[in-house]
Amino acid sequence: MKKRSLDVRGLEAPEPLERILDALGTLPVGEQLDVTHWREPLLLYPVLAEHGWQYRAEYDEQAGIWLISIWKDGH
Repeated sequence: MKKRSLDVRGLEAPEPLERILDALGTLPVGEQLDVTHWREPLLLYPVLAEHGWQYRAEYDEQAGIWLISIWKDGH
């Protein structure tokens, strides 16, 4: 699966959410967006579910960052 990366650390709300949604608007089915965020984007998850996106989020305790992978299957 082809991947794109987006780093939204250091941005204040709502800019991280807006940038993630903008990137997803151009992400083809079958590609994955890997987001690096300084906090857990709780408001993002319901939006992803509403639009059929799948995601995996994990906290990297050592680095103090959230890593969120977002994709949409082509099925």
